[in-house]
Order: sequence, then C-alpha cells, then structure tokens
Amino acid sequence: MTRRRFVEQTVSVALASTLLPAGNVLAEDGKRPLTRIGLQLYTLRTPLAADFAGTLARVAAIGYKEVEFAGYYDHTPRAVADLLKENGLRAPAAHMPLDMVRDKLDQALEIAAAVGHRYLIVPWLAPDQRQSLAQYEALANLLNRAGEQCRSAGVQLGYHNHDFEFQAIDNKLPYDLLLEATDPSLVSMELDLYWITKAGHDPVDYFSRHPGRFSLCHVKDMAADGSMVDVGSGDIDFSRLLASARAAGMKHYFVEHDQPRDPLASVQSSYQALAKLAF
Repeated sequence: MTRRRFVEQTVSVALASTLLPAGNVLAEDGKRPLTRIGLQLYTLRTPLAADFAGTLARVAAIGYKEVEFAGYYDHTPRAVADLLKENGLRAPAAHMPLDMVRDKLDQALEIAAAVGHRYLIVPWLAPDQRQSLAQYEALANLLNRAGEQCRSAGVQLGYHNHDFEFQAIDNKLPYDLLLEATDPSLVSMELDLYWITKAGHDPVDYFSRHPGRFSLCHVKDMAADGSMVDVGSGDIDFSRLLASARAAGMKHYFVEHDQPRDPLASVQSSYQALAKLAF
C-alpha cells in the first residue's frame, strides 16, 4: 500500500466520525540537546493498527513528547485527544492527503481543532500530479488558497518533500518553485532530511537561504548505499544539520523510518541516538 493510500484510508475514518535530556541545560561548549523529540507515527503503522492505545503508551514511555499523525486507525478525534492527554503527548502536526486539503479542508480543520494539531501537512504527490512545472505552479496556488483558510482557523498549512521535488524539470527544481511561489506566511515547509540528502542536496544550504520557511523536519538517517536506517546508524551529520535548522527557526523534529524491520525497536534506537545529540 502506498503512503498516500495509507493516509487516505486512515484519515477518512476520522473524517467520518526516559531518556529525555533535562531542560535547556547548555553543555560546556554552549551546545544544547533537543527538549521535545517527536515521532512521525507512520513509522509505527503496523503496531498502531494492532494496538493503538498501547502503542501510544509505548511511544511516551520511550521518551517522545510529540507525535505527528498519518491517520487515526478508526479512532475519533476526541478519542485520540484523550489518549494523547493520558500519555502526556502532544500532536502538533498531521499529514493530510492533497485531495483532502483540496476537497475536505473544513473537516480536516475540525479534526485539527479536536486533536490539537497546529499544522496540517501535505505529505506526498502521486506521479501523475508532478509531471510538469505547470502542475507545481497549480499546487503552489492551491497551497496558498488553502493556507489562507487554515490561517483563519489558527492552523498552519505545510508541505513535506520526497526526492522527486529535487529532480529538475525544464532546468528548474520543483522544490525551488514551491518555495518561490508559496506565501511564507501561509505555507510552511516540512523538510525531510533523508530525501533531500538522497537527492544530492544540502539541507544547510536551504536553511541558510530560506530562514523561517522550515518549521518542521523529518529526522531520518541514510546508509552509504542510500538506504534508510535508524537515526545514528547512518552517515548523516545531524549535529551540523540540526544546528543549522535550529538557527533558521525549526520548531518540531520528528523521527521517522519508512520501512523499519522492527518498528518499536527502531523508534527506541532512533530516540536514544537523537537524545544524546547536543548542537
């Protein structure tokens, strides 16, 4: 099942119905760790489908303080909000498929209000939605329009990348077009550190050229062969990237692994590695 189809199926039901470093303590070199590490719950889609409440409790027990949803697993927004409160978790963001943002934004905003989301993120484009620059221009216009409605509801719209936005079309990177054509006050960017790195681009370059555009990121590691691995097991220099991200205004950091061999072990390992970092 594709990521798009997975999110569509799980969100549609809702539409129908301690290893954390202490405080902001500075290290001797002036660096500091993250105080609120988040998790993109797509990583745990199999355990969540089997035991939604129990898996959220495990996430909290590991030490995560924030989660980003990619579906609600047959639970109502109110039930989700109650489970988050029980476990001391917040859900500042959720992934919503493009067609839902386009066609069912009122309902998506109702969910956001009930669960406590402050960001709604468009997570992915199907191949037939990304064949030309004209399609990306139309996407930017749609994001701006939807972003206005989101802002009126106290929510920020966002866009999450993969690697295809960094493949030039007519000598133009679609990602650059989206940055240029979307209103920074209406559309935030959720930068996936794995996919931009895999595409051969440096996140630090984007942070330095576009400060304030990136409120959220996905923290995912890459092995030498380009495969996705748990955070801390690959070659990405997260101290460098996250220091630049923080300086550019990053607010939320979500661990993710698209295809983990053991999902719960993966999110625990990634949490431990990220919690040790100071930057």
